[in-house]
Amino acid sequence: MYKKAIKIFMLLNCITAFVYAQDKVFTLKSPNGNNEILVEIGTEINWSVKNQGDAVLAPSSISLALSTGEVFGNNPKVTKTNKTSVNTSFETPIYKRSSVLDKYNQLIIDFKGDYSLTFRAYNDGVAYRFSTAKKGEITVNSEEANFNLSEDKASLIPYVRDLRGEEQFISSFESLYTETRVSAMFNDSLAFLPLMFNINSAKKAVILEADLEDYPGMFISKNPKNSNSLKGLFAPYPLAEKAGGFNNMNYMVTQRADYIAKTKGTRSFPWRAVVISENDKDLIDNDMVQKLASPSRITDMDWIKPGKVAWDWWNDWNISGVDFKAGINTQTYKYYIDFAAANKVEYVILDEGWSDETDMTKVSDKINLPEIITYAKQKNVGIILWASWFAVSKVMDNAFEQYSRMGVKGFKIDFLDRDDQKMVSSVYQIAKNAAAHKLLIDFHGMYKPTGLQRTYPNVLNFEGVKGLENVKWTPNDDVPKYDVTIPFIRMLAGPMDYTPGAMRNATKAEFKPSNSKPMSQGTRSHQLATFIVFEAPLQMMADSPTAYMKEQESTDFIASIPTVFIESVALNAEVGAYAAIARKHNSDWFIGALNNWNQREITIDFSFLGKGKFQAIVFKDGLNADKDATDYKREIIEVNSNTKLKVNMFGGGGWAAKVYPIN
Repeated sequence: MYKKAIKIFMLLNCITAFVYAQDKVFTLKSPNGNNEILVEIGTEINWSVKNQGDAVLAPSSISLALSTGEVFGNNPKVTKTNKTSVNTSFETPIYKRSSVLDKYNQLIIDFKGDYSLTFRAYNDGVAYRFSTAKKGEITVNSEEANFNLSEDKASLIPYVRDLRGEEQFISSFESLYTETRVSAMFNDSLAFLPLMFNINSAKKAVILEADLEDYPGMFISKNPKNSNSLKGLFAPYPLAEKAGGFNNMNYMVTQRADYIAKTKGTRSFPWRAVVISENDKDLIDNDMVQKLASPSRITDMDWIKPGKVAWDWWNDWNISGVDFKAGINTQTYKYYIDFAAANKVEYVILDEGWSDETDMTKVSDKINLPEIITYAKQKNVGIILWASWFAVSKVMDNAFEQYSRMGVKGFKIDFLDRDDQKMVSSVYQIAKNAAAHKLLIDFHGMYKPTGLQRTYPNVLNFEGVKGLENVKWTPNDDVPKYDVTIPFIRMLAGPMDYTPGAMRNATKAEFKPSNSKPMSQGTRSHQLATFIVFEAPLQMMADSPTAYMKEQESTDFIASIPTVFIESVALNAEVGAYAAIARKHNSDWFIGALNNWNQREITIDFSFLGKGKFQAIVFKDGLNADKDATDYKREIIEVNSNTKLKVNMFGGGGWAAKVYPIN
């Protein structure tokens, strides 16, 4: 009897041990029930994602390893869980809509070891982030962020190109998209975010990161352990640097640490997010990064004025019909200011050359900066100055105070070319210091947005896009196709300093590179529509005053387009083919449509207008735009909410309209 009791006791213990050894499984669904996260806690932490039963991510392990040997995610012990539902909204005065709906279900899992994981399920995607509650400072050696696919999926990969040095962690974050299966990704190449992969023939997913602060940005590589898997990689912390890169304007890393970040022990880490779209058009009007970013740290935003900028560099300071030598001098900039004032363009930028490239306190002797600023103020035009990040980082505090006091409205900061922890921290510090001096910031220098634009709304724009400036020297790029791909991928991260507005437009056969008279690929209407489709609260007009004054009808239309809106509505779209969107400002609507090199007809449904009668000023491809890309037709038509208008776009074409109510 005693032996029998012992056996029963041992059996019960084994059963109990077996039960406790089993994985803990947690599920979280989006408010509409379409997206589902499954979190499996065993010897490691895995998450997987489904959309209406379709696999988005197969079980993918995630962890965070510290220098102490602790690995958050290794043999995790759950101590507490908490599920909540959130349905709120927040104001976004400098954005594509006036407020953003923030509706999601959330699961927080606390673990032994003073760390937790937060999962969110939105109707348009999913996200997770680590949080820690350690005393003092911690050193993060590595982060494991896997994105395992259930099978080999088609994807659009923005590979790291245009290296500034010998390592892939220093680059321009500018690339055309390579169409490939995940299994066929290059083994020796990194990609950067955002990155798209197909779920099935209709559904797509885009991997993002958000709320990146005091931490390196995430790159993506092919996972060597799984041919159908993507893996996050992070630049190690820079230990030694030197001037180098283009014209010695970069700060090149010469030595890196064996860790990726030293940071506060109590903090939340960046969000890892996957936007999920059941149709392509929803991707061109997505708010995921805004929803995941930290709220604004600027309480008084009245001084932050979005607008358009007359830009000098792309057109090579090329103005004609004047009695002075055009170039980097006071007379030329007064001419740009006169043009801006006459066309109600809010700003003029002084790009490279107004100062020493590595010392922004040394102004060129050809420039009388106080005179230019005073002249611009009299004309109600703001002055923005270009500077390299290297130059800004050396004298930021004094320079921001000095130039703000002179009346400068902001800075376009160039040649960052990195997003390791040191650079990310510097970017936040620049934004904070600039806000203290009421200065706008355009991070043009090869840096992608991850939510900073919400946290510091004085940061109006980011590059990290292969914009119009590249057209000057890359004749083999398929620019129209790229233009109808970035709204579905890159634009999800935030505003794009694409710098559109070319007035010399060319067909595929006629296009050629030119420095002083640069062209665009595609039609005039395509260029006009980019001012509506591409998000940019600080939107540059790339061509010269001479070119714009010769094309005053187009210039008047560009000048009428706002750079922020109170509402946006995606109309028609297909990744890599075409994109059409409508945006509202006050009582007016602006509609833009872009096309790749294949001629097509689309239908614009005006049901978003609501009640009433409306008139539309329309710019469409001219009947001969297939031979002369500058050919367009301007017409005025009446429309209402029942109107369904057929729109023909030639290869590289576009369509643009301003719609306003009539009595």
